[in-house]
Amino acid sequence: MTIQILICAICIAVFIFIQQQLKQFISQQAKKKQVNEVRSRLVTRLLTYLLFFITASIMAVSLGLGYQEVSLFVSSAFAVLGVALFAQWSMLSNITAGVLIFFAFPYRIGDKIKIVDKDEDMTGVIVEISLFHVIIKRDQGDMMTYPNNLMLQKAVIKIPKTVKESNSSTEKNASQYVDEDITPD
Repeated sequence: MTIQILICAICIAVFIFIQQQLKQFISQQAKKKQVNEVRSRLVTRLLTYLLFFITASIMAVSLGLGYQEVSLFVSSAFAVLGVALFAQWSMLSNITAGVLIFFAFPYRIGDKIKIVDKDEDMTGVIVEISLFHVIIKRDQGDMMTYPNNLMLQKAVIKIPKTVKESNSSTEKNASQYVDEDITPD
């Protein structure tokens, strides 16, 4: 019994350590990619819940509940979660896409982009990137809310800023746009 309690204590310590490292990593990525603080907190919370679920499963096995019982519980929980979220498939796919966009999206707030769509011109400047959607201010002046899952499914072209736009920008000068590396961070 003492060994089981020791293993549980180690699991809790590892959970706390990984949680702090994860929080620090997400914070660094948020600053690097100029992401809204609310969005970074949501991603942190989502990944912390997943980490807690894994830690609780490991602790349950170490306390002697048995691998079969724990795996039955975990698979049942995933089945219930899957059925519940199946009705809200678009919401689940937008959340998943939002987490992917947080880590791998090559565009930032303020970038001018064009979403390739045969039906409508979707060119504008990214105003906000949230967990569910991207808000784009179109050239006509109206705001467009575009779902994250479609943002990953469609081709997106980054439109380089012109000399006129870069002269009005206070963030960079025109020579930096010419020398800017187009590879994602």
